[in-house]
Amino acid sequence: ERARDYLHKTGRFIVIGGIVSPVHDSYGKTGLVSSRHRLTMCQLAVQSSDWIRVDPWECYQDTWQTTCSVLEHHRDLMKRVTGCILSNVNTPSITPVIGQPQNESSQTIYQNNNNNISNKPTAAKILGKVGESLSRICCVRPPMERFTFVDENANLGTVMRYEEIELRILLLCGSDLLESFCIPGLWNEADMEVIVGEFGIVVVPRDGADPDRIMNHSSILRKYKNNILVVKDDSNHPMSVVSSTKSRLALQHGDGHVVDYLCQPVIDYILKSQLYINASG
Repeated sequence: ERARDYLHKTGRFIVIGGIVSPVHDSYGKTGLVSSRHRLTMCQLAVQSSDWIRVDPWECYQDTWQTTCSVLEHHRDLMKRVTGCILSNVNTPSITPVIGQPQNESSQTIYQNNNNNISNKPTAAKILGKVGESLSRICCVRPPMERFTFVDENANLGTVMRYEEIELRILLLCGSDLLESFCIPGLWNEADMEVIVGEFGIVVVPRDGADPDRIMNHSSILRKYKNNILVVKDDSNHPMSVVSSTKSRLALQHGDGHVVDYLCQPVIDYILKSQLYINASG
């Protein structure tokens, strides 16, 4: 939510969907529980969201998939299902942002200064339909392969037509993942070129980390610095220090602050399934 709000504030993006993709069991990280549990926890975490969904594709593969492969899978899938153009960060969008988000309401996020507009197929409504389609992308094929709409607010009666709405997929991560790009040999450099150069990254700073300093330690990150968007808001926000590692430690130690990081249905599931809780806990 923080990343979406920030992207909206920049005026450069309209976020119409979020995807959570749990890693494959063979990733090999110490303490990684079964994908069956992780999928369930993610689904419980986003069950009240009307724009974030959990995708099991990565978990269901025969083996671990690279981050680059997962991004490419979702890009190709969205292109096939929606029929829209999937652009990368190096392709300037010719589709201007329509309006500005006016509040957190999921019903109306585009500003409309004309109270007399009825149920005409405005740009905002069409974009809303795209968002609804993306939220069901693995289940339902949208009724249109191409989305064409007319900006009815064009000045002096000029009709402006924007065709083939462009979609862009960005990798959302914490600054700790960004910092891992600087560790020699950890990431395949060709993959890094694709992730940062073609898709782009949205970074949420953690524990006071300085993303600008991190980027200066990697030639690839410096090269594509303009493709890295750092979420800037209240540094004292409790979500600025959230991490799955801290959540697991809080559970193990009986720390009540875990409720700051996890919603109650997820906590209940963890307790019921006895996950992350050691013998002394």
